Amino acid sequence: MTEKHISAEELIAQDSGARSPDGIMAQVIAGLALLWSLFQLWIASPLPFIFRIGVFNDTETRSIHLTFALLLAFLAYPAFKRSPRNYVPLLDIALSLVAAASAAYLFIFYQDLAMRPGSLTTFDLVTACVGIPMLLEATRRTLGPPLAIIALLFLTYSVAGPYMPEMLAHRGVSWTALANHQWITTEGVFGIALGVSTSFVFLFVLFGALLERAGAGNYFIQLAFSLLGHMRGGPAKAAVVASGLTGMISGSSIANVVTTGTFTIPMMKRVGFSSEKAGAVEVASSVNGQIMPPVMGAAAFLMVEYVGIPYVEIIKHAFLPAAISYIALLYIVHLEALKLGMQPIGNHQPKPWLRRLVGFAFGITFISGISLLVYYGLGWLKPALGDYALLGVGILLAVAYLGLLKIAASNPPLPLENTDKPLEELPDTRTVLLSGLHFVLPVIVLVWCLMIERLSPGLSAFWGSVMLIFILLTQRPILTWMRTDESYDHGGWLDGAIDLREGMITGARNMIGIGIATAAAGVIVGAVSQTGVGLVLADLVDLLSMGNLLLMLIFTAIFSLILGMGLPTTANYIVVSSLLAPVIISLGQQNGLIVPLIAVHLFVFYFGIMADVTPPVGLASFAAAAVSKGNPIKTGAQAFYYSLRTALLPFLFIFNTDLLLININFMHGVLIFIVATIAMLIFAAGTQGWFITRSRWYENLLLLLVAFTLFRPGFWMDIIHDPYQNIPPNQMVQALGQVEEGSQLRLRIQGEDEVGEPREFVVLLPVPHGASGEERLDALGLMLIEEDGKTLIDNVAFSSQAADLGLEFDQEIVLVRAPTDRMPKELMWIPGLLLLLIIIILQSRRKRMIDTQHHTAKPVANSL
Repeated sequence: MTEKHISAEELIAQDSGARSPDGIMAQVIAGLALLWSLFQLWIASPLPFIFRIGVFNDTETRSIHLTFALLLAFLAYPAFKRSPRNYVPLLDIALSLVAAASAAYLFIFYQDLAMRPGSLTTFDLVTACVGIPMLLEATRRTLGPPLAIIALLFLTYSVAGPYMPEMLAHRGVSWTALANHQWITTEGVFGIALGVSTSFVFLFVLFGALLERAGAGNYFIQLAFSLLGHMRGGPAKAAVVASGLTGMISGSSIANVVTTGTFTIPMMKRVGFSSEKAGAVEVASSVNGQIMPPVMGAAAFLMVEYVGIPYVEIIKHAFLPAAISYIALLYIVHLEALKLGMQPIGNHQPKPWLRRLVGFAFGITFISGISLLVYYGLGWLKPALGDYALLGVGILLAVAYLGLLKIAASNPPLPLENTDKPLEELPDTRTVLLSGLHFVLPVIVLVWCLMIERLSPGLSAFWGSVMLIFILLTQRPILTWMRTDESYDHGGWLDGAIDLREGMITGARNMIGIGIATAAAGVIVGAVSQTGVGLVLADLVDLLSMGNLLLMLIFTAIFSLILGMGLPTTANYIVVSSLLAPVIISLGQQNGLIVPLIAVHLFVFYFGIMADVTPPVGLASFAAAAVSKGNPIKTGAQAFYYSLRTALLPFLFIFNTDLLLININFMHGVLIFIVATIAMLIFAAGTQGWFITRSRWYENLLLLLVAFTLFRPGFWMDIIHDPYQNIPPNQMVQALGQVEEGSQLRLRIQGEDEVGEPREFVVLLPVPHGASGEERLDALGLMLIEEDGKTLIDNVAFSSQAADLGLEFDQEIVLVRAPTDRMPKELMWIPGLLLLLIIIILQSRRKRMIDTQHHTAKPVANSL
């Protein structure tokens, strides 16, 4: 088994370019990477528009972006495992130039191509026929075979449509049409996915690389250990928090595992975790970093394009499930520590609960106070300074930066991570906290620009990166100057410049795989739009699920897991959202499940990234096993067991969109957060077999029942009282006039699909303002007619609400369901909490008996 292990160094190399050549080629690769970073910063900044030079449109920037990615892919990644690592063969140099020329074709000949859309010349066709295989080979080198094989299968499916089995058959695509669609237009390789990689993703990956180079990664890990190391299973809890902090800005589960895991996994093993459990904790927490806003492995920016809602809304909807999942993982680690009887590191005496509570409350108050001061202070400052607001804010940031550096210089510097040295004593929290507060400034700038100024993600990341560049250039010399006791030399200006250069090179090298992945995923998106394969998948899921909603979601989750195997987060989301999100939407409509689009996309995204955990292809599990020296399959199985809470959440927010804070006010949102967190902790206790003490089998079942009741109180309330009543279709107008404004009618519609086949689907019809049913019907843009005892749609106004819902002329309204007055569903929480109280009483009584037996057994043992 040991022969299969890969070293952590190899994993890091694979993630950022496995080849490290000597001599001039090393400088060429570094120079290209640096140039790529500078280009991305240039196009994200306002400078091209200020100086009116270097202004490119979206297609041109995507072409240049992919040119850099392909050029570096062939230079930085060897063709095979046995290929040379210390030099670049001439063949790879030639391939890199050919691939780059194919990608740059759209930039060089953009004007010519724009003048003759759809009319390919022989040169166009040759370029596409060379470029697509070059992209697939670059994908294989940088990401392994899975994504390349999937893309190749979709290309084959595009041209072999007429020869497919009846269920999969389509009219087929000619080679010319395929080349045009996939390479020359912006429907395939150069589509939205590559556009998001160009505009947003690169800058966030660069931001993360610069932050890591500045020392923030070590700071976050040390801070997590100082805060949580004194608890039972403290290193595992610190791993969860550290991975969460780094995962928020990381675009890769594997990079997150290797970066934090090389430090946290040995510490977890030291306090009693097995190799597999230590690796599994790191995997579960690192993969969860991909669902944590604000970056979500770059999927947040793709969702903006695919779902069509603002970035801030994406973050709002995604935050609660991610936060609940992390809190539950901390609790799972705590339960594991209790089961294994772990002790804290060092001689640290835990503080009394009251002091902990007061300290926690003080921390929350301090953070809230700072946040309010920044928000309202800048809110007052901006209007007061007028045109000089940017200069004023810049000076304010500089003053804050110098003040925080002065505080850092008054404390000893953080020691570098050393996994070979056992961690006998925990770092002091106050010292660690004060030594790196200036790292928070770029994050504040980023969040301020995103959430308050509502700038684009790309421009927000640019300003955050500008702040980081300033920190990298200045922190070393200023800290050395401010440290009056001369106890430590942080370096000078040249060291800062080297840090900046290396950070930019690392950021670009980290982007090679992501840039290639988004381009290759564009092949799949292009094939879906050109062949209509999404409808085939919908038919397949419909056939397998036999119309059962839960089975439909389970099969969709399984397909998401399969399609996500071996793919990085960005490509993963592109593939599963393109193929499977429409499946849930179309089949859900047919079966009465109407959910917001963001819920559907988060559902497939969650299960797509679960592929990084799940054996046999869980790449993050293999990475963790390489560090822990454990069994990769056992590590993956344990990580999946820990991740059951993450697998549960998508099903819950599909059926209860309150968890995504959709149409929820602030106070209701706080209540949902508290109850959902309690429910998830109870679910974790039920799956781990430990609550107050070791649970009996029936107590585990009861705990899961309580968790389900708290998560989905509407399920039980629907059984007691149906939320809707059936209304005859010919009485729909009267019902529309009687129900409350802002509520919804559920309509079952019978009509035809795009190819004339009969279909039924459900529509949620919002009730608009109006004095009568007729006025409300008119406001919706609907006209109805009675014919042969049927209620038919006679007309739908153009661009009306009814048209947006998919209602069309001559469709029949088969059934109308109107909302009824009933008790709030939250009342079902009461019996759930009473059942929890009974379990608490039973387990508390049993724990007292066990403790009593333990204490009485000790004197007997001593006397013997």
